[in-house]
Amino acid sequence: MGSKFGMAGGIPERRVRPIWDAIDSRQFKTALKSSATLLSKFPNSPYALALKALILERMGKSEEALSVCLRAKELLYTNDSILMDDLTLSTLQIVFQRLDHLDLATSCYEHACGKFPNNLELMMGLFNCYVREYSFVKQQQTAIKMYKIVGEERFLLWAVCSIQLQVLCGNGGEKLLLLAEGLLKKHIASHSLHEPEALIVYISILEQQDKYGDAFEILSGKLGSLLMIEVDKLRIQGRLLARAGDYAAAASIFQKILELCPDDWECFLHYLSCLLEDDSSWCNGAISDPIHPPKCVNCKFSHLTDELFDSRISDASAFVQKLQAEANNDCARGPYLANLEIERRKHLFGKGDDDKLLEALMQYFFRFGHLACFTSDVEVFFQVLTPGKKMELVEKIMKRCDSDSHSTVPTKVLGQSITLFKVQEEIGNVFKVPVSEIEGSAVKMAEIYCKNLPLSKDLDPQESMHGEDLLSMACNALVQLFWRTRDLGYLLEAIMTLEFGLTIRRYVWQYKILLLHLYSHLGALSAAYEWYKSLEVKNILLETVSHHILPQMLISPLWVDLNNLLKDYLKFMDDHFRESADLTFLAYRHRNYSKVIEFVQFKERLQHSNQYLLARLEAPILQLKQNADNIEEEEGILDSLKCGVHFLELSSEIGCKSLTFNEDLQSRPWWTPTSEKNYLLGPFEGISYRPTENLTKERETNVRTVVEGRSLLPRMVYLSIHCASASLKENIETNGSTSNTATSSELKFLLERYARILGYTFSDAIEVVLGVSSGRKSSEAFSSDIVDWVTFAVFLNAWNLNSHELGLPYGDGCKPGTWHIVDSLLEKYIREKVRSMGPLICSPGSDLPVLVQLVTEPLAWHGLVIQSCIRSSVPTGKKKKKSGSADQSHSPLSHAIRDSIQSLCGTLEEVTEMVERTDQQVRE
Repeated sequence: MGSKFGMAGGIPERRVRPIWDAIDSRQFKTALKSSATLLSKFPNSPYALALKALILERMGKSEEALSVCLRAKELLYTNDSILMDDLTLSTLQIVFQRLDHLDLATSCYEHACGKFPNNLELMMGLFNCYVREYSFVKQQQTAIKMYKIVGEERFLLWAVCSIQLQVLCGNGGEKLLLLAEGLLKKHIASHSLHEPEALIVYISILEQQDKYGDAFEILSGKLGSLLMIEVDKLRIQGRLLARAGDYAAAASIFQKILELCPDDWECFLHYLSCLLEDDSSWCNGAISDPIHPPKCVNCKFSHLTDELFDSRISDASAFVQKLQAEANNDCARGPYLANLEIERRKHLFGKGDDDKLLEALMQYFFRFGHLACFTSDVEVFFQVLTPGKKMELVEKIMKRCDSDSHSTVPTKVLGQSITLFKVQEEIGNVFKVPVSEIEGSAVKMAEIYCKNLPLSKDLDPQESMHGEDLLSMACNALVQLFWRTRDLGYLLEAIMTLEFGLTIRRYVWQYKILLLHLYSHLGALSAAYEWYKSLEVKNILLETVSHHILPQMLISPLWVDLNNLLKDYLKFMDDHFRESADLTFLAYRHRNYSKVIEFVQFKERLQHSNQYLLARLEAPILQLKQNADNIEEEEGILDSLKCGVHFLELSSEIGCKSLTFNEDLQSRPWWTPTSEKNYLLGPFEGISYRPTENLTKERETNVRTVVEGRSLLPRMVYLSIHCASASLKENIETNGSTSNTATSSELKFLLERYARILGYTFSDAIEVVLGVSSGRKSSEAFSSDIVDWVTFAVFLNAWNLNSHELGLPYGDGCKPGTWHIVDSLLEKYIREKVRSMGPLICSPGSDLPVLVQLVTEPLAWHGLVIQSCIRSSVPTGKKKKKSGSADQSHSPLSHAIRDSIQSLCGTLEEVTEMVERTDQQVRE
């Protein structure tokens, strides 16, 4: 039952319009006042109540808004005479969604559809609710009902897309695709198809079932006429034939496309692969990661005979020559890159001719060497050349450039000079030449940059300058000189070079990223973070770019900045998850069904982001670190985190899911290709080019280990506080010993998990801790996981306070020896790091991050255990001691606590002195 003409939710529109106008202009007080007047006239109107709830929510009064919404919902359920229209329900849905109660909005629509089962408007609203909840099965069922009512093609496609999503993103089996195919066949038989997107969906359903022949036949029939752009149709046909194994027919199709679009490089690769009967382009591995697609696919054509290979390659060469002859566009690089790819395939087959490849590279350089994309175009072809041939290529290009120096186009000459530097960098030449030559090269780059500044005088300030890559390359050369010589002056010169470039053109993001990493390496994280902020990273770039700074900030003392960084990132992600369903439903409404799949898969990819997972863990851990000096505040934070249980659930949740890595690693400097690697921390060794191996599996394993360890922390902190408290309570037998035993048992279980993360059994991990603390084992037993091992010792002590399972002597023969272990480890490693710390500017890559972690994590957690013990030892209120109970102030445990406090104070004083000394050095 839709709204009557001129009515809004059963109320005359003239009474409602002023309220909406006030809401739209953010005059919420005026809107609330008008809403009160409206409710006085229509006190039982769900729509009037929904409007009031919307205003209250916009004013930040969430609890009041929810209460009003629930009242409106109750009226809808109990009063059969009330008009139940989509306007009322959609207004309620907006409020419920913003209050994170989507289930309540869905229940309202379900109730309405139950009362009016054939109301299409209400059913579309219900479908929208299911889209927001990603309830693919219910989407399908609702869409089928709508299709049965009106028989419209769009509702059938809504159902089919919902089935696809069950298979791609849900738990649906592939048998569901047969259902989707059957639905489409039946509809086509009676109504045919009328939309290009509907045909694309039908083809994709068949492709998912490997029915390539059926899909090709449909595309070649009457329905194929729905695709108006011939090239698009040919691309799909070629793909279907190739996947069906009909390579000859597929090659013919791709040849037609190239005749129409000679610069379609991807199409040429498909053409050549089909000629050589190579399915590498079509295997799942080649397209499994859309964010980081492989730069080249390994070729598989060893089954071809020499004669057949020669014949097919000859055909390809002849066709490419024809394309080059017909090309009348100097910007079309495809036909010329094709020559290079043919020579590469010859090399891979064992019939390569280095001289022909060098000649093809030379021709490509002198045609396109002035373009910024040249190096990325040809890097894959360098890989089949020997180091000697690479050097020969550079020498030939340089010789030819010297002889052709009369060129009258300065921008072209500049572009070729830059490309030549890039080629030398790409092939690893700069890693072998003398230091003095690299110095001269860096100086030359800077001079060329300055000399060509006039070329950019008329450009917009935000446009890329001619030659701006020169300063980036000069920086790379200077960093390499630092790596070789350990002379810090080179790093400082690199920083000055980049900052000089930014005074000329302040929007060059490449300079800012290089500066960010240089300052990070020097330990100047404040400066690094300032450069990160100057990038003005927003929206999806928070996911792809924040990897440049987030790992360093997580182990830094810049808690305010880190909190802002995490807050901005998590807000964007959560807002996107909340709003992405709107985009999905919009795609349904506009019948853009391929976008429906794309939006949902994109949301899934972001939800499984390794960075998002870590940020969700690190944000509350940061809160715990910030408030570790106040146990009452700490307990409040832990309560809001469900005492850490939520993070244990989160850790278990990701066990069966693949993590995604969405970082743009290509924007990182060569010396730190991933956040886990930094070549400058190790000895100098030449790197010929950026590593091309896929590190995703290795990174995923590492992230899972880190996530599991970090997810245990909040719960272990909570249990440690309670174990410490229970160890000093009077009358423990009457104060819930069962609960204390359960707490102790759970903490032991988590310690066992923590030990496994460190690579040991629980008993072996205890032996390692005892051995290192007593000096019987070398500190190297902790390897690089010092913070994790000391954290393990802190929680081990808290558990032992309550369980008393470890009979360790302390001092005069008493038992609580684990206190001494924790004290000795904290003293040993913190003081060791403090005393080895030189001036930061003289010791890049120092132990400062480890020192910060030791103080802000294990030491902080140990401080909480001490606070808990002290609080429990102080009598509360007028409670009297049990008669005959010993004075706890003279107990061995009290002595241990006092010793621990003195130890911690001494250690922190030494850290404070170091910080003050460093601050003084910086000021001077």
